[in-house]
Amino acid sequence: MITDPISDMLTRIRNAQSAEKLSVMIPASTTKQAILKVMQQEGYIERYAEQQVSNKPVLEVFLKYYAGRPVIGSLERVSRPGRRIYRGKDEITPVAGGLGIAIVSTSRGVMSDNDARKAGVGGEVLCIIS
Repeated sequence: MITDPISDMLTRIRNAQSAEKLSVMIPASTTKQAILKVMQQEGYIERYAEQQVSNKPVLEVFLKYYAGRPVIGSLERVSRPGRRIYRGKDEITPVAGGLGIAIVSTSRGVMSDNDARKAGVGGEVLCIIS
């Protein structure tokens, strides 16, 4: 049993990139799908697709590389089940001087930190990508 499925997803992506895999399979959930949608919109992954493997839904994430190196330099979990991290609309700051993003779960859905600032909403900071 996995206690933190989002952390498991991020670890699977990190491991697949270090092994230079083209894609990685992740157990599906709506939150994971929302996070992957933001990652795709921001250009950190090629795409993702939902599939059925042994009658269980899984997400296949197609990783993105540039000049033989992974596009994602670092991928870290911020808010964990044991310690939730929330930021108000004025407390969400740019990541790595604007070169990275934070994925935030808001009352209007999961979005990047830039979109959350534009919408004027805060929320739970799920992870940071740079």
